[in-house]
Amino acid sequence: MKKQLLALAIGSMVVAPSVAMADKGPIVYGKVNVSYENQDNGAEDQWELESNASRIGVKGELDLDIENVVAIYQAEFQVDVDDGNRGGSNSSPFSQRNIFGGFKHSQLGTLKAGKFDTPFKVSQGKVDQFGDLRGDINEIVGGSERPSNIIQYTTPKLAEVITLNLAMIPGEGDEDFADRRDGVADGFSTSVVFDNGMLYASMGYDSEVETNLFDLGDSDTLVDALHVAAKLNIENFELGALFQQSENSDSAFDGGDFEDTTYILSAAVKLDRWKLKAQYGMTDMDASDDDLTLMAVGADYKVGKSSKMFGYFAKVEADKNTGLATDDTTFGIGFEHKFSM
Repeated sequence: MKKQLLALAIGSMVVAPSVAMADKGPIVYGKVNVSYENQDNGAEDQWELESNASRIGVKGELDLDIENVVAIYQAEFQVDVDDGNRGGSNSSPFSQRNIFGGFKHSQLGTLKAGKFDTPFKVSQGKVDQFGDLRGDINEIVGGSERPSNIIQYTTPKLAEVITLNLAMIPGEGDEDFADRRDGVADGFSTSVVFDNGMLYASMGYDSEVETNLFDLGDSDTLVDALHVAAKLNIENFELGALFQQSENSDSAFDGGDFEDTTYILSAAVKLDRWKLKAQYGMTDMDASDDDLTLMAVGADYKVGKSSKMFGYFAKVEADKNTGLATDDTTFGIGFEHKFSM
């Protein structure tokens, strides 16, 4: 009873008071993930305490006077556990993550709008065994974006295993090179996902979405990208793979053609409370004729239903001096607590 009252109190401070009467929510959730790391980029070697995208959020559903339709909402914020502020002493302790509102129909699907992860990003699934750490696959592959002003439609599960997602992103008058982006949908992000519990497989496609190309020295531009991802769960074993090709959109960049081709492999095995994991990835940068590689190994030790301790080692390396980190190594130990009430 006390937990329910606490959830209602916190939810009423974040969203409208009427949300507290929702049939499903508000649910307060989040996680604290803290690691102590030795980071060596070849020029500097130092120890740092990292917050690793720790977060808090509230979400739920509201009954409406329309049959089979509910209103949905979510407000999620990142919190820096190590120093309490994002961006310095004069900034807010919170930064926006996934925040949206919308509607869900039991047979027709879900429509939402706000600022949240694109279908392309979400469709990576759980291939990445070191998410939010310095062994994250985002160290060598672009496209993991959380744009503002995004509208998304998601189908209900088809045949109980397939979901389609389509999102559009208006430019709202932004200038990109000499072009003004003021259309109904200047960027698109889509995905199709198959998930039956044992096998997760997806295909994602971005069109003119602003993200980074490592072939441009990790610079942001408008990008067209396609990836396929898969993860297989067999008893105590996990195997994952991702293939992605990204290139600058024709209308977005007139200084040449730039392309990233990325391959990711990951694996894990669970042994009682232990989870041993590893992943390797390589991005082939076409114009710079360089390779960017990622290697990470680690172990998690479960100390509770929603808590773990972990240690890991990660290395990101570029073959040539292209302005990217040529020899970036990290060793870290830490813990993670997840909560929901």
